[in-house]
Amino acid sequence: MKHAPTTFPVQETIRKRWSPRAFASYPVAPETLQQVFEAASWAASAMNEQPWRYIYAHHANQETFQKMVDCLLPGNQPWAQHAPVLILALAKTHYDNGNPNGAALHDLGLANANLILEATALGLHGHFMGGFDAAKTREAFQLPESLQPVTFIALGYMGAAEQLEEPFLSREKAPRQRKSLSEIVFHESLPA
Repeated sequence: MKHAPTTFPVQETIRKRWSPRAFASYPVAPETLQQVFEAASWAASAMNEQPWRYIYAHHANQETFQKMVDCLLPGNQPWAQHAPVLILALAKTHYDNGNPNGAALHDLGLANANLILEATALGLHGHFMGGFDAAKTREAFQLPESLQPVTFIALGYMGAAEQLEEPFLSREKAPRQRKSLSEIVFHESLPA
């Protein structure tokens, strides 16, 4: 387990949240997965619109699961194909009245944060992937224009790093790093 080496104390679930590429082969129980989605559903959203939508597939459902793997870019396919669950996170980009929802991506991010923290609390880990073919994803899942595919999530229990080939093995074993707070947090205004 690669806990975050934080400078200031934070909640243990935040410290434990990590994005592995190596997953154990055993499945995620349906009720556990529903609990993770329940947590996502309680995220804050502009005007309580709740613009997040999720499509998921268990590894055992080969047809839908493989369709998801095929939408990923080649850099993600070698390891993501072994995750017990793949999730496609989507944002509903317009309100029901047709006006654009400028907060939709932000709100989906909040839902995804709830999802991954609940997963972490349950002993699961997830890896978010922006490396996918959006056009292929739209076609494969017959998505309406109002839904924007934003990220895929590989979800499951952590496996042994040694099951990965390079360059993924080195990335899996590398120490966790973050920019210092002085690089991302500013009092009153950004530096000139």
